[in-house]
Amino acid sequence: MQTTIAQSIRFSGTGLHTGRPTRVTLRPALANTGIVFRRTDVIGKDAEVPALWDRVILSPLNTRIQNDAGVCVSTIEHLMAALAGCGIHNVIAEVSGPEVPILDGSAAQFVRGIIQAGVRRLNAALSVIEILKPISYAHDDAEARLEPADAPIMEFTIDFADAAIGRQNRVMSLANGRFVRELCDSRTFCRRADVETMRAQGLALGGTYDNAVVVDGDKILSPGGLRHADEAVRHKMLDALGDLFTAGAPILGRYVGVKAGHAMTNQLLCALFANPQAWRMRACDATLAARLPGVGVVPADLDAVA
Repeated sequence: MQTTIAQSIRFSGTGLHTGRPTRVTLRPALANTGIVFRRTDVIGKDAEVPALWDRVILSPLNTRIQNDAGVCVSTIEHLMAALAGCGIHNVIAEVSGPEVPILDGSAAQFVRGIIQAGVRRLNAALSVIEILKPISYAHDDAEARLEPADAPIMEFTIDFADAAIGRQNRVMSLANGRFVRELCDSRTFCRRADVETMRAQGLALGGTYDNAVVVDGDKILSPGGLRHADEAVRHKMLDALGDLFTAGAPILGRYVGVKAGHAMTNQLLCALFANPQAWRMRACDATLAARLPGVGVVPADLDAVA
């Protein structure tokens, strides 16, 4: 069955790229609403932006969606990952400005709030997007790919010159609450050498050592170090899950990312939906539902959330 949250939840913080205070309030929604962002500061034109792949516009270092009236919401990927990973299919996300708060740079606080608020099952059937044949998008030495599988599985590989990150690979099923326990607390990261360049471009103006892992060669500059030895690749998986959720439904298949980012995952979804032979909508029975992200999450899982 489809789900929503049992009660409203508010999160306040700073926009990673704008550097301005912002807040988002998640509100329960009816079946078949999907995930919809609503700009509460916009007056006189359509303020709602569906979190869908065909609403994504190119934006460096984050995922931005825009409606036909030109209203945008940026940096939605961590919240989208939390909703996907907790098995929430319908929510209205009211945002006070153009960007979702970055919080600690991971999805952990979103996940904690969702679990504490509770999940409400709706009287409507859930369908998933089943991958029927491999589909991929590649550029230079990077690639994003979807393949048929009987459960949501993710594999990701990254390779950075900085020894603090280096080459990392991780493969995991996203079933049985593993996103909550193993991925959701992994933070966004960057190289110290890139910080000034980003800020000169008007990006990362709200970035701090408290909401990002900053590396310099073989050094971790953020206080407290890493939460996981492979936190960087775990965060890339978190991002990918959030970006894949803009498909509009859970995906039944295997995602493989090699040095992939937000734009590449979106291009992969564009390629998928341009090929009707590569996918189908499949009704979700109890057996299939048990393999989806969010199923099996219990309050005790909060102990694993940062």
